[in-house]
Amino acid sequence: MASLPNLTDKFRKVIFNMAIAHFNVFLMINLMLATMGRFVSSASIKQKEDLVEKVNSLNIDDVVEDMQNFLKHMKNGTIAEERSFHYNRLDPSNNMPGANYMGTGLSTMVNLLQLGKVAYEFENSVFGAASCTFCKASLMFIKYYLDRDKELEEVVADAKMLCRGVMVISYRVCKGLVNLFTKEVMTVVKTSNQTPEQMCGFMFGEACNNPENLDHEWRPWVPPGGPLMEASPVTKYNGESISILHISDTHFDHLYKEGSNAECGEPMCCREDSGEVRREEDRAGYWGDFRKCDTPLRTIEDMYSHIASTHPNIDFIYWTGDLPAHDIWNQTKEGNKEIVRATARQLKKFFPHVPVYPALGNHESVPVDSFPPPSVSAEEASMSWLYSTLSEEWGHWLGENHKWSITHGAYYSMNVAPGLRVISLNMNYCMNKNLWLLLNSTDPANELQWLVFELQLAEFKGEKVHILGHIPPGHVDCVKVWSQNFYEIITRYSSTVTAQFYGHTHTDEFQLFYSHPDHVPSSVAYIAPSVTPYYGLNPSYRLYTVSAKGEMLDHHTWIMDLEVANANPSKDPPWYLLYSAKSSYNMPNLSPLSWQVVVEGLQTDGEMFNMFYKHYYSGSKTRPPCDPACRHRLICSLVSGKSHSKEEMCKGVSVRGSRMEVVTGWWNWWNLSSWWIW
Repeated sequence: MASLPNLTDKFRKVIFNMAIAHFNVFLMINLMLATMGRFVSSASIKQKEDLVEKVNSLNIDDVVEDMQNFLKHMKNGTIAEERSFHYNRLDPSNNMPGANYMGTGLSTMVNLLQLGKVAYEFENSVFGAASCTFCKASLMFIKYYLDRDKELEEVVADAKMLCRGVMVISYRVCKGLVNLFTKEVMTVVKTSNQTPEQMCGFMFGEACNNPENLDHEWRPWVPPGGPLMEASPVTKYNGESISILHISDTHFDHLYKEGSNAECGEPMCCREDSGEVRREEDRAGYWGDFRKCDTPLRTIEDMYSHIASTHPNIDFIYWTGDLPAHDIWNQTKEGNKEIVRATARQLKKFFPHVPVYPALGNHESVPVDSFPPPSVSAEEASMSWLYSTLSEEWGHWLGENHKWSITHGAYYSMNVAPGLRVISLNMNYCMNKNLWLLLNSTDPANELQWLVFELQLAEFKGEKVHILGHIPPGHVDCVKVWSQNFYEIITRYSSTVTAQFYGHTHTDEFQLFYSHPDHVPSSVAYIAPSVTPYYGLNPSYRLYTVSAKGEMLDHHTWIMDLEVANANPSKDPPWYLLYSAKSSYNMPNLSPLSWQVVVEGLQTDGEMFNMFYKHYYSGSKTRPPCDPACRHRLICSLVSGKSHSKEEMCKGVSVRGSRMEVVTGWWNWWNLSSWWIW
């Protein structure tokens, strides 16, 4: 065993040098998602359902043809002459220049976008058939140009023209997305040999009925067997418990301006350029806002100051990513690098002697969600601009020994205390909107094979492991094949991995993993609520208590009461303990089995679910009501450590009980005006 550290280094270098399959692509949907807007019609629920059904039955070729005809009319000036068009009170969706030239396919798609159905699905990651149809239409629009050998400049010009013609979101947002995404989107669609149906099926899984695609079937090698050694105790000096702070999704907005317009109609507001404030209640709050606004610096620094004074004995900080704001149409690589540096400086300033263990979020890249694997060597498709910055900033806490894996794939493994190892994963290699995966999804950056290697070494040495990441592996934003492979790895090493820690959703939740074939709960993924209030949330952070054996003893979630804080801007904002998991849910411990008992209680006890739902929204009073379908969906997500497998994972979920917060039909999803927030 004395030579094990040398073997570890040797095998790490082997992993580093292993060849990975070629990738080449990125995000296309983002370009067309720029056209999604807010619902403005007074259509009945029946009319909305009929429209969704009509869209799902569209001939996608007809939609693309309608788009091209519409563009021809825009180019020849026909639509420009209609700027003084008549107002159709019977059909408000036709009250835009050129509506008469759209054709049935395009006008139906535009009506869907105005309805907000696609926006709702993307924003809440509850993808359905509407998202799948929209995805296929978007990809075929791009293929139309590629099949005719059109130049990039023409595609960009036509896309911007559509931004003006299909006016369901501001032109500046649409134009910014076109500028950022078009080149990578064209590269992906041009290089891929898959059909739009196959590509959308890979990205949206269940929403497209999980079509079979042999191009994306792969498995890492996982050794059989179980633990070979008795676990060593996790100790800090003389064996007392460890206190861990978890912060996630800060989304620092350096341009936040109190008093600015918080109802700007764009995906992010509360800035000086967010437009005129027409009503006093539309003004952005001093400490943040419940609407589509991110976190001002003063709120982040006040949180850190509060934590440092209230919890002086923190041993580690788990920092699980998403640092930039949500203005994804307006970002630059230099700007996002500075946000990474600024956020790291904040942590060093307020916690100078506390080790920080970071994980990378999906918003750190430009364009958002774009993470080409290291096999892509072209400068314009390289992640070296970001990973080298991470290596510099994270190196303050991690040291030089982990530089190779961070610059290679933004992941690392580190022994943080006797008997305890932290493994931080780059979950963007499972991100469904990372279109680079379309060309080759086989274990990007060799991350999962490296993970198996690290877990096997930990098992040899009797270590316990905490896994950090940003996107929860069971979330629909994680592609099915990656999630399934990760699930099998966790099942194999469930006695070694004592807990997992993620962010991304902005809400307070968890995911359970189960062993085979007895379906016994074997691992828990803790999903921390966000620091940003985006949107409808109170700023939050969490503290974990870990035993000397590496077991989770309890977690405590703290929030800022944003409503009270904004009502008294001259006073220090109130931070308070929202709940203790062990106390609130009457748990004997935080074992996977105890969390399974909680899940069963949430299905039968309405009052218990209401308490969970309050925690889910960080105690915010602005949370929407939750009907039985909503309740079933949330509970289903708690037992789904494997993505796009609801039929398998949720077959035992049944909602019963009384005194629930209930609303009939869809809650007000038509008021959602942006596409996705995570």
